[in-house]
Amino acid sequence: MQNLQYEIVHIPAYRGIGLKWDGLYTDVSSLKELIHTMSDRVGELEHVVNPEVQLGLSYHLRPEGFVHYSVYEVRDEQQLPEGMVEINVPEMTYLKTHHNKGENIGETYFKIHQWVKENDYEPYKETGIDYYDDLPIKHERYPHDRDLKDPHFDILIPVVKKK
Repeated sequence: MQNLQYEIVHIPAYRGIGLKWDGLYTDVSSLKELIHTMSDRVGELEHVVNPEVQLGLSYHLRPEGFVHYSVYEVRDEQQLPEGMVEINVPEMTYLKTHHNKGENIGETYFKIHQWVKENDYEPYKETGIDYYDDLPIKHERYPHDRDLKDPHFDILIPVVKKK
């Protein structure tokens, strides 16, 4: 049984370039292929900030599914390679924790949701946008050396202080 450590971190705005997936939970196997493809294409990014850390940015903007960006942080001078998309992530405050190899990812997210409910924060939600999950925005940072079948990675949930 995992015992998660939590911290509140502030991350400046950054630019990501990579691949976009918009699908249903039932189609998530195609997302795994897209993530693998993006890790193979990182070499096309001449101005990547850290090629050892792949970012997974999920936005629960649709019922039964979500939008996911598999990207790498890049510097401003990076051109957009063929077939890739750009996402600009604003400066935000995050709840940060680490998912360990060998643990259940669903349980990790359940514990994060419990922590948020019991503390002075709530998930950040952009005004005027409908979200379809208790944790509507999930940012994950995958180390390059992860086991694709049983990964370890950092989880960052954008949060704001409860009013």
